[in-house]
Amino acid sequence: MGDTKSGREEQARDEERRRIRRDISEARERGDEPDPTADPPAECHRRGCSEPVAYSVTERYQEETGKGAVEATAFLCADHTAEESPVNLDDAYEGYVFHVEPVGDGGDGERDD
Repeated sequence: MGDTKSGREEQARDEERRRIRRDISEARERGDEPDPTADPPAECHRRGCSEPVAYSVTERYQEETGKGAVEATAFLCADHTAEESPVNLDDAYEGYVFHVEPVGDGGDGERDD
């Protein structure tokens, strides 16, 4: 390629294509990495509740369009966790998940900080 305007433009397009391919490749590699975990909030997720978080409640179900999975997690106090149940059973699939996990030291309202 000579040092002409069209040659420089072609080199720039080639470099842009290489950058896009590299970005896509890196994104695919990161796709298997878990999301970074953040500290849970101090108070219950439910509006108007200021009780300490005791459990995380997670449900993973098929998106209504069928194009992928949706995962929702709420951090709740012990009383609100007892009221939780699966909501999206109509959209359950092979990878469906509904689980409750203690936050901190086991869900008695005391947190490990």
